[in-house]
Amino acid sequence: MLICLSASHKNSHFDVLEKLSLASAAAAQQITACHSALSGAIVVATCNRFEAYLDLDEPFGVSPMPAIHAAIDALSATSDVAAETLRDTLQLVHGNGVPHHLFAVSSGLESVVVGEGEIAGQVRRSLEQARSDGTTSPELERLFQRASQTSRGVKNQTGLGTAGRSLVRLSLELASSRVSDWAASRVLLLGTGRYAGATLAALRDRGAENVRVYSPSGRAVKFAESHGIAAVVEADLAREAARADLIITCTTADHFVVDAALLGTGRHALGQDAAAADAQPLKLCPIAPSPAPAETTFHQLIIDLGMPRNVDPDVTQLAGVALLDLETIRIHAPLEALNATSEARELVSQAARDFTAVSTEQSLAPAVVALRSHVFDILEAEIERVRSRNEHSAQTEAALRHLVGVLLHTPMLRSRELARSGEHDAYFDGLEALFGLKVERADASGPSARTP
Repeated sequence: MLICLSASHKNSHFDVLEKLSLASAAAAQQITACHSALSGAIVVATCNRFEAYLDLDEPFGVSPMPAIHAAIDALSATSDVAAETLRDTLQLVHGNGVPHHLFAVSSGLESVVVGEGEIAGQVRRSLEQARSDGTTSPELERLFQRASQTSRGVKNQTGLGTAGRSLVRLSLELASSRVSDWAASRVLLLGTGRYAGATLAALRDRGAENVRVYSPSGRAVKFAESHGIAAVVEADLAREAARADLIITCTTADHFVVDAALLGTGRHALGQDAAAADAQPLKLCPIAPSPAPAETTFHQLIIDLGMPRNVDPDVTQLAGVALLDLETIRIHAPLEALNATSEARELVSQAARDFTAVSTEQSLAPAVVALRSHVFDILEAEIERVRSRNEHSAQTEAALRHLVGVLLHTPMLRSRELARSGEHDAYFDGLEALFGLKVERADASGPSARTP
C-alpha cells in the first residue's frame, strides 16, 4: 500500500514545516528503519511542503496504523516536533489517493503559486536522493517516474505554466513597490542552490544589473563566473550585506545566514570606511573645517526564500530594514488561473486513474499466476500420462496446449475487468470455489483520509 504523510502551507504552521525541513535529509532512512513492513520511503521537502511517501508491505486485512504511527514517531524523533503535534498536523493520504496527490503536487497544482515550475525538479531530485540513500522501492520508483511524466504533460498541454508565476517572480513583484529603479539597485544574492539561477534570471528580466553572490558552501566563485556576476568572499560579507539595497536569500543552510549582528557589523564598517576617507588630507584644498558627515541612512529590503529560514527576524529591529519572508509571500499568492488549472487537474486525474489501473491489475497477478500454474500442471500431467501409454503425438500435445490457451483466455480478460472495477474479491473467491485455490490477497487501495 502507498501512503503519504503531508504537511504543507495549507495545513501546517511555518515553524513545524521549518523543523521538518531541517530533518528531511535523514527522515527517509529513519522511517524505513522504524517498522519492518515499511519497504520504502521518499521524502519531498520544499520551502512550503514536507511529505513522506511510504511503501507499506502488509498482507491484506492487516491494519496499516502501527506502521503509520511508527513513521510519525520516527519523524518526531528526527525533527524535534512532538508526535502528537504531527498527528494533529499531518494529512494522511493512502491507496489510490496517493498518485493523484503526488501528480497534483509535481504539476504545481498544490503550490503557493499555482503552476510554479520549480516543484517538478524538486520531486525528481527527491527520487534521486532516495536512490542514493537506498530507501526507494519498485512501486515508489514507478510512482515518482509517473509523476515526472505527468508534470511534463501538464506543462506541455495546458497554459498552467505560463498562467502561474514562480515563487521567485511573485516575491519580486511584491518587492517592486519598494524598488524604484532596478537598474540602479545594488543586489546581494545569498545562495547558489534551489532558486539561485531562477532568481538571477528574474532579476535580469526586471533590469537589475548590479548583482553579487555569496555562498555559505563556498560555491559563489563558480556560480558567479558561469553567470557573469561578481562573487563575495566571507571577509566582505558584512560590508556587502549592509551596502545592498536588496538581499535575496535562497540557501539550504540550516542556520541564519543574515541577522541583525551581521548587518550591524557591516554598517559599522561602512561608517569607519567613510570616516577614514573624510580624514584623508586633500591636496590644494582650502583650509577650512569640513562639516561632520551626516549619518548614513539605510533603506534595505530582504527577501528570504530559504527553508529553513535564512534570515533572523531580528533584522527588522534595525532602522530602514524590511523583511519579506515565505509566510508573507504566501498571503499574497495569486488566485488560480481557472481554465488552465481545470485542464491540468483533468490530466492529473486521468494519469492517476491510469496508474491505479495498472496497480490494481498487478494486485491480481498472484491469483492469475496461481490459476495458470494450476491449469498447466494439469496439462503437463495429462501429456505425461498419454506419453506413458504410448499414445502421444505432436498433434495431440499441440491440440491440448491450444485448448488450455483458449480456456484461459476468458479468465485472463476477466481478471483485468474485475481489477479495474475494484472487484478483486470476486476473482479470488471464484478461484477458491471452483479450483480450491487459496491465494494471499494483495491490499486493495483505498481513497485518501485525514490523519490517524
